[in-house]
Amino acid sequence: MKSEHIYLRPLEPEDIDFLYQWENDPDVWKVSNTITPYSKFILKQYIETSHLSIFETKQIRFIIVLSDTNRPIGTIDLFDFDPYNRRAGIGVLIYDKENRQRGYASEALKLIIEYGFKTLDLHQLYCNVNPKNKASMRLFTNHGFIPVGIKKEWVRIQNHWQDEILLQLVQ
Repeated sequence: MKSEHIYLRPLEPEDIDFLYQWENDPDVWKVSNTITPYSKFILKQYIETSHLSIFETKQIRFIIVLSDTNRPIGTIDLFDFDPYNRRAGIGVLIYDKENRQRGYASEALKLIIEYGFKTLDLHQLYCNVNPKNKASMRLFTNHGFIPVGIKKEWVRIQNHWQDEILLQLVQ
């Protein structure tokens, strides 16, 4: 899957070092609801099984890569895949701070929306966003996602509770 500046590709064995860095960054944990570090052993197993069908694993992850340099800058995931109800959640992360706010997440989101609706025949996609994350709110609403509810005090971050907004895109 390609767009003007990026392309999405599956996980490769050589991705282990930057996945290890990203997955073990406490700043990333705030948006991924993770509280436990990942070992390289676990990440290696994850990469080795990433070829399995989304119908088996209920998730799929793509690496977001800059087309001009072939440098990975982030990930985009479909998770909680529910083939019966034809829906899945979306998560996107541009890890390299110097590549944020340049439209790469928007390009990746456009590609994954098309993949979800055309290839997987989904009826809807959803995401969960912290209301303080204005960039993510703008990203998803610019792609047609509509806020449908607030999950009150849903996420605990450093002993404080924060709300989470549920957004949906229904085709």
